[in-house]
Amino acid sequence: MLGKAGRENFPVAPFFLPRAWRTDLMAVYGYARLVDDIGDGDLAPGGTDAALLGVDPERAADRLALLDAFEADLWRVFAATGESPRHPLLRALRPTVRRCGLTPGPFLGLIEANRQDQRVRRYATYQELLDYCELSANPVGRLVLGITGTTSPERVRHSDAVCTALQIIEHLQDVAEDLGRDRVYLPAEDMARFSVTEADLAAPKATASVRALVAFEAERARDLLDEGSPLVGSVDGRLRLLLAGFVAGGRAALRAVASRGHDVLAGPPKPTKLSLLREVGATLRREG
Repeated sequence: MLGKAGRENFPVAPFFLPRAWRTDLMAVYGYARLVDDIGDGDLAPGGTDAALLGVDPERAADRLALLDAFEADLWRVFAATGESPRHPLLRALRPTVRRCGLTPGPFLGLIEANRQDQRVRRYATYQELLDYCELSANPVGRLVLGITGTTSPERVRHSDAVCTALQIIEHLQDVAEDLGRDRVYLPAEDMARFSVTEADLAAPKATASVRALVAFEAERARDLLDEGSPLVGSVDGRLRLLLAGFVAGGRAALRAVASRGHDVLAGPPKPTKLSLLREVGATLRREG
């Protein structure tokens, strides 16, 4: 599962960070990936995770039942005494939670986002999508701030803007894949504005209307990155470089989308390592 870290738009726990931070970030990333894999039905075959969580084998494909069991196991992470978490990724998370003083809220938000994915497959408005990102993306940034001991109201506000932007960008990269899962994260009001239908999203190549819609949503994500980028300049040292990597990853991904003429239907446009490095440098200069 942690091998997926290398496929993100930005480095999850790069080598230049202190070992303790890398350990804690990978523990949180492992948690987030497992929650997403439950919600997407992407668990390894064989029912091992279901068995670890105490879910009846006959319900091993029931995503809501798995998420409920996972939440119950999460509470064991925060219990002062009593039963140890059943799942090894949650046992690995426990030292991080205690060392960093993390609270249940962000972890519960990620579970609730995946519950929502089982019930809500279309979003009528941009605000509804932002509300979803509050659950599915913003908790991750808050956990990074918690792990590094840099939480403040202003940093949380900037982090939320960056994380929401990164989530929207990922949705733009994965339009075709999401549609294959019967999910559309492009707001219906925007699709109507640009005269885009779901049949258009299922085509092998984007029409001019689809490209215009993607460009519109990409600009919104860019504005959010700009809003949140002062987060980078608010910290020092290696943390500053890490946060610059997050912002730069979003900007490099947007460049990759634009380089395709905003046609994302053939597959997710991904930034190159060179473009990411260039954006890191530009972000550090801009926020210096």
